[in-house]
Amino acid sequence: MRAALLQEFGGRPAPADVELTSILPQEVRVRTAATGICHSDRFGQVGGNPTLEMPVVLGHEAAGEVVEVGSAVTTVRVGDHVVVAPAGSCGLCRWCSRGHAQHCQNLARTREAGAPSRLEADGRPVTQFVGIGAFAEEMLVRESSLVAVPPELPWETAALLGCAVITGLGAVRHTAGVGFGDTVAVIGCGGVGLSAVQGALLAGASRIIAIDTMASKLEVARQLGATDVVDASRDDAQAAVLDLTGGVDHAIEVVGRPATVQQAFGMLGVRGTATVVGLPHPGDEVVLPATALLQEKRLQGSRLGGTSLRVDVPLYAEMHLRGRLQLDPLLGGTIGLDGLADALEGIDSSTAARTVVTF
Repeated sequence: MRAALLQEFGGRPAPADVELTSILPQEVRVRTAATGICHSDRFGQVGGNPTLEMPVVLGHEAAGEVVEVGSAVTTVRVGDHVVVAPAGSCGLCRWCSRGHAQHCQNLARTREAGAPSRLEADGRPVTQFVGIGAFAEEMLVRESSLVAVPPELPWETAALLGCAVITGLGAVRHTAGVGFGDTVAVIGCGGVGLSAVQGALLAGASRIIAIDTMASKLEVARQLGATDVVDASRDDAQAAVLDLTGGVDHAIEVVGRPATVQQAFGMLGVRGTATVVGLPHPGDEVVLPATALLQEKRLQGSRLGGTSLRVDVPLYAEMHLRGRLQLDPLLGGTIGLDGLADALEGIDSSTAARTVVTF
């Protein structure tokens, strides 16, 4: 099969022939239909995680059709349409038992030591990014990394449920716990940030302020429920939010830079909470005014939006099909595998919420 293979950090993933090894009892083989391009993929490409072994197939936000199941698989069958996400969990460990599957201690994204790799190229093991490796014509993943969705859900739309939607909407719903009447600022209006805007709307937020440097993304944010927008390429975002609200109840940061994390905290009102969704780089440090803590302001992180894969993805799929959750505005262009390298390099300047690789 063809896959986009990255040979070294900072390199360009290029189409290559890759082989799947034999399926194990707890695994599922999926024919990939669509895979969204996420900043996490770019993060892996440039060496954000130096322990990532090369060569690697990136990609983790995907949808496709089940073509083979292992003998121990019980939740899906051949022919099912599925969303594949980095939100798998064992369901039994300490954190899963507490309802925080995003911190599962037994992810088992890769096979046990001594077992053959799921992917090989020219006889060499190939790493699957976060145990998925979705920039490929097929995926071989653990059963816990996927969930069935209605077949009427378009492939490109379904793929977004694998990361962007569950992360952004989940951060508002599960991590921040935005309540009816709360005021919310969202910093960064890509696929994740726009999902957070919708999450705030669904939660009944009284004011939703979208912040970005691209006018096109701010316009989509308005369509999805933002009551106010701030163009951070022109205006001081923190000052603008304080001027509009006097300080918000929630600031959702989706960029992952120290400066925007500090801005998020600076936008808060008394007892406000800043929730960091963006992926920070190793060594990043954030400096906060200690006196602000006397106003009971809080800074917290969000991992995958606190998602419960088997509960949240089918719920969001059903909400979309019933017209209660808009996913189509999140979609930008679609490309083939040959266009992946350019799309990854241009992701920071992309005017689209999400570019999707289709197969």
